[in-house]
Amino acid sequence: MKIYDALKKDHQEVRELLSELVTLSETDQERRHDLVSEIRDALVPHSRAEESIFYNSMRSLEEGKEHVMHGYKEHMQAEVLLRTLQVMDKIDSHWRETANELKTALEHHIAEEEGEMFSVAQRLFTDSEAEMMGQAFEQLKPEIKEEGIIGTTVDMIVNLMPPRFTDSFKRSAQNQVRH
Repeated sequence: MKIYDALKKDHQEVRELLSELVTLSETDQERRHDLVSEIRDALVPHSRAEESIFYNSMRSLEEGKEHVMHGYKEHMQAEVLLRTLQVMDKIDSHWRETANELKTALEHHIAEEEGEMFSVAQRLFTDSEAEMMGQAFEQLKPEIKEEGIIGTTVDMIVNLMPPRFTDSFKRSAQNQVRH
């Protein structure tokens, strides 16, 4: 499966989960808690794997840099909203407003990504490269899903770093987590 198809599949899953969440009855707290967890389990691994495989491949080519940096910014904004939603869900306060904000932000991001960014990527990468990226993306997501918030935060930082710094940073971060 090409990277574009894998990303679109995940985008649709997150859209459906968010649509269900924003229309959920106020009294269905158990389902709300489950949905917030499902959204986190779908969104964070997707974002980190996308950054690692797709964004970093595009970033290495001049034509893709600007698009990718904008995508990183939107990922960070979405993750802040997701973390806020998790807190609001726990304290049962203003969760629907936060869920709507997250849904709107992600719909905007997905439209830009599937439109302009995919168009640029399709000029930069061969079909074979897109297939390899799709496979790598699908293989990486389950590994990321097993990481906690600290691990996925470190992944986000590493994904943003210039490639020449990432290996030494990863080793240092792994050593810090172990101790």
